[in-house]
Amino acid sequence: MNNIRKYNDKLNVIGDKIRYYREKQNLSLVDLSNKLLLLGVDIPKNSLQRLEHGNRIIKEYELAGFSKVLGVSTDILLKDFMNELN
Repeated sequence: MNNIRKYNDKLNVIGDKIRYYREKQNLSLVDLSNKLLLLGVDIPKNSLQRLEHGNRIIKEYELAGFSKVLGVSTDILLKDFMNELN
């Protein structure tokens, strides 16, 4: 049996990973927002904060933007969740 129930109260499963990689690179929410905007992905600081806490859905093109800006594959961002499915 898997443990995906812990995600039931969240609107996304990778907010924690995004926060981890953002902080690892010493990026503020504003820095990340600005880098995403350069790719055409407009996510304001307050929306990023909600996203990192699991209170906002992540769209596919946003996921691709996070992957590019943070320099990690989408597989890495989803890895913990995918392992929970096994």
